[in-house]
This record gives sequence, C-alpha cells and structure tokens, in this order.
Amino acid sequence: MIQVTAPASKSFSHRYLIAAALANGTSIISNVLDADDTAKTREILSQAGAVFTELEDTPGGWRVEGTGGRLCGGTPDEPLSCYVHESGTTCRLLSAVLASGRGSFRIHGAPRMHERPIGALTSALASLGCKITWEGKEGYPPFVMESTGLSIESLPFVPHTGPHTLAISMAESSQYFSGLLLASPQFAGGIPTLTLTGEKVVSWPYIGLTLQCMADFGIKFVVETREDTSDSADWSMVNWRTLRHAEPGCVRIKIQPGAYHAGKFYVEGDWSGASYLVAAGTLGTERAIVRGLRADSLQGDKALLSLLEQMGASLTFVRNDISIVPRPLHGIDCDMSQCPDLVPTVAVLAAFADGTTNITNVAHLRLKESDRIKAPADSLRRIGVRVEEHEDGMTIHGLGSQARITLDGVHLATNNDHRMAMSQALFALRATDAGPCDIHRLMDDASVVSKSFPGFWHIFEAFADD
Repeated sequence: MIQVTAPASKSFSHRYLIAAALANGTSIISNVLDADDTAKTREILSQAGAVFTELEDTPGGWRVEGTGGRLCGGTPDEPLSCYVHESGTTCRLLSAVLASGRGSFRIHGAPRMHERPIGALTSALASLGCKITWEGKEGYPPFVMESTGLSIESLPFVPHTGPHTLAISMAESSQYFSGLLLASPQFAGGIPTLTLTGEKVVSWPYIGLTLQCMADFGIKFVVETREDTSDSADWSMVNWRTLRHAEPGCVRIKIQPGAYHAGKFYVEGDWSGASYLVAAGTLGTERAIVRGLRADSLQGDKALLSLLEQMGASLTFVRNDISIVPRPLHGIDCDMSQCPDLVPTVAVLAAFADGTTNITNVAHLRLKESDRIKAPADSLRRIGVRVEEHEDGMTIHGLGSQARITLDGVHLATNNDHRMAMSQALFALRATDAGPCDIHRLMDDASVVSKSFPGFWHIFEAFADD
C-alpha cells in the first residue's frame, strides 16, 4: 500500500498571508505552503509594511505583524517594485489589496505574466479612485498604481442592486473578484456591494475560499442571490458555504467595513496539488492513500473525486484520508468551468480510459501560465492519443484502460507550467520505459513544480514499483 500526504493549500496560503498583513496585531499561521508563488506574495506584503518571521519550531509556520490596513507604497517618482514573477494569484489579489493602501506600486512580472490580462480589475480600481498608468499594452502588466485609498462614493446607484455597487466580470478569472473582496473592508464611503457581470462565471469555488478567509479573520458580510436578472426577481440571503455556482447578475455580496482581526490559523491541505497524487493512485497497480485533505473543504478541485467516480474509479474517504483502489476507467462528458486547474490531470486520465472524454467550458485556460488547452492536447498527441481541440475545451479518444506506452524519443514539454509538469508525470504509471523515480529527467524543466508543490518529485517516487 502506498501512503502520501497532500501539500498545504496554495489558495489559502495566499489569502491568509494577505489577511494577516492587513490585520491589526500579530497572527500565527501554520502549515503555509513554501512555494515560489506564496513567497512572492509574502515578499511584496513585507515590502509594503507587514513583518513576517518564520517559526522554526512550527512546520510552515509564520508570525505576521499586520499593518492595520495601512499597506504603503513608494512615491510617483519611485514606486514600490512589486515583482510577481509568474504568479497570477499574487498579481490579481495584491493589485486590489495594495490599491486599498497608500502610495505608488509598480506591478510587474516575468514575460508570460505581461501577456495575461488584468484590465477588468484595473478598470474597477480606477472607478474606486486609483490612478493606473500602463507601461506597455493597455490592460496588461506592467503598470503603476497610485492610490490614496479606495472609496465607493463615486460608484453609481444600480437599479435592483443598490448604491455603492461595483460590478465586475469573472469570465477571465475569479481572482479579480477575490482581490476586490479582500480589499473591500477598507473601502471608504459606506458599505460596498460587489456583484457579478459579464457572460459567464468561471472558478466560482475560489470565491468561497476568499469568503472563508475573510470570515476567519472576523470580516462580516452578507451573500444574496436571485433566480434571474428580471426587475421582479427578489434577492434572498443564502449560506455562502453551500453556494457552488453563480450566474452573472444573480449574486451580490455586501461587505461590512472593518479591520481584519489577528489570530491563530492553520492552512488546510491542497486539493489541487493532491489531484496528481489521487490520479497516480487511480492509474497505478496497488491501493494508495492520500492523507491531509478535508472532506468538507470549499476548494473547487475537490471535484476531482466526483469526476473520477463518474469515470469508474474506486475512492473512499475516511476522516482526512482518501483511499484509492485502481480500477479501469471510462470516458465522460465534463463541464470543468468550476475546476479548470484539474483539466491537465483529467486529460491524462482520459488518455488511459476506455472511450471518449469531452472537456468543455474552459476557454479561459488559454490565458494561464501556458495555454492549458493546447499544451495538454499536444502532450497527449506525443504519446499517441487522438485529441481534438475546441475553442473552450478538447475531445480525447482514450487509448484504453489497459494501455501501456513508451516514452523513448518523446519530448515532455512543461511549457514553464507547473501543472503541465505534474500532470505529465502521470505518464510514468503507464510507461514501460520510465518510472516515477526518473520521468522528471525526460522533461525540459522539471523544476517548475516549485511554483506550487516543491516536494512533488520526492513524494511522487512513492508510486514506484517495489
């Protein structure tokens, strides 16, 4: 039997570090993910005034002396350099949070980061009083923000929604909405209301993680929904913890202004990182247990369990552990708009399933660290899988549940994308000439996993045959 432990949640690590930096007083956060992305968030918050001290006697432990909401930038002549590297989460969340502070902030990153849009968020920040100056292409980093704090006083009265309403689209990313939510308790001018606009909503479960973080740090808010956008539709308060999906114009969140409260917090296990371990157990030859995951987690990538069960996998949840017994898989049709980070993983699982798998409603994946529709499709074609790309997804014709492959001469391109590296690692479970201990040597840059799961290759070796 194979036993492995999930890494700490990257999503919660980002959010808890931000909330602690905004809080009054000192917080203790344990089990924070030690990865490139979370390090960038911590470094920028430190430059803006928060004080982080690593706790040597606590795994993933940090003492955070908060700023009381007074994050500080530089001057217009010398803005604070906020280098996000390739972390979209850091870029989007901190753009909003830093704008709620004071001073000038230059948001910039690696070349790929400068190809990823942020215009919807910066337009919202401009409507709240922040001045945005683009250094290159409008709507994309790098850019400079100058702020004296954000105010809702200039926001219009929106019929059937109310005064001080800020509407923003989540068609490109949920991180725009999450960033504004994290910053909203500091908005001046009254009680802000955030609502969704646009044609569709992607990755809604990440909003639940943001709300959970805010609630944990003492922020008060109310979430309301309505059946449709007609004038006669009434708003009703809902339990945000059970809200799994949202439609544009049908969700609004009213946030009570106030300070984040310092405290002691623990970062739960990461369903995104664990997805590769659960998938490995599914494709392997013996029972595997993945430890350290909450069954009641709000993380959207917990959807992997449902997807795998639909494909025929045998999974059992006992306390905080998942037990996986390998079984033949079959293809399914799946709308993955609410769990897009799982697409590269599900694509590999589909390659070793009987029949055809259709993945839909993930057009925004083309804007990630790599084009996460094209990159997985190209990867599967290299091992002999027939794949058809679509604007919003792909169709995968499985090799069969008993299929084996050879990787001799196959180029495993990571596309500088951590999720591409970890998903292609799963090939090792069905390869005749490469195993979990050595498949990383076939990749052009296996070190890219440090972005979200630095210990991945060491843990993945547990799936090697004895």
